[in-house]
Amino acid sequence: MEDSQEERVHDEEEWHVEAMAVIQDVKDCVSLISISSLPSSNTTIFFNLTTRENNFYCIELTASGFRIVSRKHDDNSEPLEQYYETPYALLDSISPLYRESFSSALAAKLMLLESLNEADEPE
Repeated sequence: MEDSQEERVHDEEEWHVEAMAVIQDVKDCVSLISISSLPSSNTTIFFNLTTRENNFYCIELTASGFRIVSRKHDDNSEPLEQYYETPYALLDSISPLYRESFSSALAAKLMLLESLNEADEPE
């Protein structure tokens, strides 16, 4: 039976690969994101996050999604109930400067794409 809340089991290497992809995706829009020193399992991995507002978080990633588990790095003693499907949704909810940075980066990429398309058009 498939259930979106069913625990997804990864080995340690798969969690590390998934975590590195998340870090790569959002690193330019936050002050710091890294894999936490908290132990990971075959169902969970943790990130340390510092927003551009200089707020500190520890984020848990499971099959249920991303959730804040502390307002300190390397700590999971204060888990919140709410899960976010993506790191972007979580960051959008806690960091206005993330939203601004993400929008600016997206606009810059679109402008670059437009200029590349214009350069490829025959005269």
